[in-house]
Amino acid sequence: MAAADSPSAALRRRDLCSRGIRLAGKMRVDVIDLLDAYVERQGLDVSSLDSSVAAVEGVPLAAVERWDEQTGTQRLLENLAAYRAFRALLAQMLEEQREQLGEADAGLGRALASVLLQVSAFTYHLEELLRLESRGEGEEEEDRPAPPPRLSIFEQKLRGLGVLRELAQWAVRSARDLRQLSKPSPATGTAAGLAESP
Repeated sequence: MAAADSPSAALRRRDLCSRGIRLAGKMRVDVIDLLDAYVERQGLDVSSLDSSVAAVEGVPLAAVERWDEQTGTQRLLENLAAYRAFRALLAQMLEEQREQLGEADAGLGRALASVLLQVSAFTYHLEELLRLESRGEGEEEEDRPAPPPRLSIFEQKLRGLGVLRELAQWAVRSARDLRQLSKPSPATGTAAGLAESP
């Protein structure tokens, strides 16, 4: 644990966490804007659909019991699993949107592509943090998610709504996880405590 708890590693972790929190905040704002546009462009009546939008298969729920008992590595692994799934689902949504609307709604396609890029960048950021946290030990290989099943157009719209809603929740959870991870551990000593000061 000495390498992971050294002052330089603690400062590096704090820097990565701070940047990750900013990335998550920006992503959440963009996802909420995209969600509003998606509902409008897809002609969805959200008030009548709430009970129809189930949990998205393959994406861990952002809400978790005993959150405060998780280790830093557990938090990062759950975040990674979620964002890797989101990356595949958003790519599928973008492909379906192009098939359905073509160039008729380029604005929605650009917004989807922008969020997909942010999710990919955030996934890479989490992988970097996990390497630092675990020093290369116990790092999980990425599982390639199975391609989503072919759905009817209406089912695709419902799944897209569920994906964006859950992604917005994960952006909040991720910022919270990274704030927790950036706190100095008892073993990091005075240097990490100073790093925590504003």
